[in-house]
Amino acid sequence: MPTLLLLLALLTTALTVPVAASATAGAAPPAQARQYGWPLAPPHPVIRPFVAPATPYGPGHRGADLGGQPGAPVSAAGEGVVVHAGPVADRGVVSIDHGDGLRTTYEPVTARVVTGQRVARGTVVGRLVPGHPGCAEAVCLHWGARRGTEYLDPLGLLSAGRVRLLPWEGLAPRP
Repeated sequence: MPTLLLLLALLTTALTVPVAASATAGAAPPAQARQYGWPLAPPHPVIRPFVAPATPYGPGHRGADLGGQPGAPVSAAGEGVVVHAGPVADRGVVSIDHGDGLRTTYEPVTARVVTGQRVARGTVVGRLVPGHPGCAEAVCLHWGARRGTEYLDPLGLLSAGRVRLLPWEGLAPRP
């Protein structure tokens, strides 16, 4: 039993230290985190999560793919200025500069905004269309975020970086 408790303590430490580090290194600060919301109305299942590249040009998944329906409204995750609204590599893309170097992108969409337009959180910036390569669903939104040249997990914009560990039934003490 003491070995199990030691293992649990080590596992808890290993899980919380990287989370605390990532909350300061690559995520939005807590006050800023509350300024962002989901770009799709519920349900918006995460079909494919963000996978940070090991190097700037290495493989990874520089965004999160959210399941959706064709024609679903895609909203600005936060207040900002549209810096691109149009095709990129045959797909419709909207990109918003939120200030402080943070930029979010939404694809594939049919844009409903124009470059230079100021948008508020929740403003419909486009309509979701099929065509995102690698999506396991018929239609999904690729939602990306970056600060400067560093790609971030856009889902990190939705919380203040708090993590809640739940009990794992496989580690419950036996009577």
